[in-house]
Amino acid sequence: MNPDVRPRLRQIELFAGLTDDQLDWLASVTEERHLGDGEVLFQDGDPARHFHVLLDGELVVTKVVDGREELLTRHTTRPRPGDGHEGKPPAAHRFTGELPMLTGGDYVATAVAVGPTTVLSCSKQAFFDILARCPSVAAVLLPVLAWRITSSEVQARNRATVTALGTFAAGLAHELNNPAAAVARAAEDLGPVIDALADTAEKWGHRADDRERSVLRQTLDEIVRTPSPADTDPFALADLEEELDDWARERGAQRPTALASALAERGLDRPWLETRVTGIRQQVFPVALDQLSALLEARGLTTQLRTAGPRISALVAATRDYTNLDRAPRQEFWVPAGLDATLTMLRPKLTKVRIVRQYAPDIPPITGYPTEINQVWTNLIDNAVDAMDGEGVLTLRTCLQGNCVTVEIGDTGCGIPAGSLSRIFEPFYTTKDVGKGTGLGLHLSYRIVTQRHGGAMSACSAPGDTWMTVRLPVNGTHTKGDC
Repeated sequence: MNPDVRPRLRQIELFAGLTDDQLDWLASVTEERHLGDGEVLFQDGDPARHFHVLLDGELVVTKVVDGREELLTRHTTRPRPGDGHEGKPPAAHRFTGELPMLTGGDYVATAVAVGPTTVLSCSKQAFFDILARCPSVAAVLLPVLAWRITSSEVQARNRATVTALGTFAAGLAHELNNPAAAVARAAEDLGPVIDALADTAEKWGHRADDRERSVLRQTLDEIVRTPSPADTDPFALADLEEELDDWARERGAQRPTALASALAERGLDRPWLETRVTGIRQQVFPVALDQLSALLEARGLTTQLRTAGPRISALVAATRDYTNLDRAPRQEFWVPAGLDATLTMLRPKLTKVRIVRQYAPDIPPITGYPTEINQVWTNLIDNAVDAMDGEGVLTLRTCLQGNCVTVEIGDTGCGIPAGSLSRIFEPFYTTKDVGKGTGLGLHLSYRIVTQRHGGAMSACSAPGDTWMTVRLPVNGTHTKGDC
C-alpha cells in the first residue's frame, strides 16, 4: 500500500485502533476516489453499494422532501465552530452510507462534494468484512449510527410537526372561509335590508287592513315552513325564479328578487302564490309583495348568521380537540373525537374522497397523549389519500377488543407491494417516489403507538384494499396479549 495512506488512516477515529496488518488489509479492499467540486458521490434512491470514509475535503448531504431540498449534514475534514457539528459524535463527520449497508436499502439522501474531495470507498461485502475483522471499527461506528437514527427521528418529528401545522392551518383557513364570508356578506347586506323592511312595513301598515295583514302572515309562515327539495335541477330553478320575478314586477313590486329566490328554492311556483294572496286588494298588492320580499330577505340573512356562528364554533372545537390546547399532555381522551378532528383538519384533501365512519358505540376514553395520537391519524389518513391519488373510499372503524381500542383505517388505493409490507415501519424505508417522503412517517407513528402508548400497529394490503390497524390500551398500559 501507499506508505502515506497508513498515517492518514490512523488520524481518522474510525481506524485509529487498527493494527498495521489490518490497515494493510483495509487498503486492499477499499478504493480511493477523487471528486471535483459539485460531483455527486451518491444519489437519493440509488441502490446502496458502497460505504464511504472522507479522507479530505467536504461532502454536503441533502434530501428533497415535498419538493424542497433540505440540508441534512456536512461531512468535512475541517469542521469549524457554528457549522453544525456541535453535539455530534467526533467520528460522525468522517463517514457516510453505513445505514443502507446495514438495512439493505437504498441511499436515503444525496451527497455532493464541495471543492476537491477524496473518499475511501468499499463495497457492501467489504464493509461487513471490516466489521467482522476489525471490532474497533464497529465500536466507533455503532454509536454514531445510533446517534444518526435518533437525530433523523428528531428532525422527522420536527418536520412532521411543521407539516401538520401547515396542513392544520390550511385546513382551518379553508373551513373558516365559508362561514366567515357568510357572516361578512350577511352583515353587509343586513343594513340595506333593514332599511327596506322598515320602509315596506310603514307603507304596508298604513294601507293594509287586518284581514290582509293576516293573509300575508300566513303566507310568510307557510313559505318559511316549506323545505327545499332534495334534488333540484339548477336550470329549472333558474327558470322558475325568473318567472316569479317577472310576474311580481308586472304587478308593481319594486324588490321582488328575494321573494322569487325564496319561492323557487322551495319549489313553490306562481299559481301557488296567487292562491295564497287571493283577497289582497289590487291597490295594496305591490306593497304586499315588497313587504313579503323584505321579510324573507331579512329572515334569510339572519338564518345565514345563525348557521355560520355554530359552524365557526364547531371548527374552534375541532381545533381544540386536534391540538389539545391548554390541556395536560397525558390525559383521558376519546379516540373517535380525534379521528373526526383530524378529518376536519384534512377536509381540503378529502373533497373527492367518500368517508365511511364505523364507530362502535361502546368505545371508552383512553389514557395517553392525544396530540401525538392525532399526529398518527394525520399520517395514516394522509398516506391513504395519497395512495388513492385523492379519490376513493376512506373507511374508519373503531371497536373495543379486550383492554384495547382498535382503530382500522382502510383505503381503496394502489396498495403496498407484498415485498415492502414487512418493512414499512422501518426507519427511512418508503414506497413513495424519491422526494415524496422521508421514510420516517410510519416509523414515528409506530413508535408513538408502541413505545409511548404500549399499543400495537400492523398493516395488511392488496390492490384496492389496504388496512392500517392501531391498537391502544384503554388505561395507557397493557399486559401481554392485550393488544
